Amino acid sequence: MVIIRLSRGGSKNRPFFNVVVADSRNRRDGRFIERVGFYNPLAAEGQEALRLELERVGHWQSKGAQLSDTVAKLVKRAGTTAAA
Repeated sequence: MVIIRLSRGGSKNRPFFNVVVADSRNRRDGRFIERVGFYNPLAAEGQEALRLELERVGHWQSKGAQLSDTVAKLVKRAGTTAAA
């Protein structure tokens, strides 16, 4: 099954996450199909904390990809930000 989930990067105590489309059998930080955005929970004021290509997320969902719980929340946040 294809899943859209977070892949952790960054150094110790400085997390940075890529939002990736991957086969659910692969490791969290392993091989992925496509990178569709990023999330930086420690972004400073004025820096971009979340960027998602909602068009590509929709494309993968139409092909049957599932969103992880955390990514579903981020997509909802990005969708409300994009509408505003």
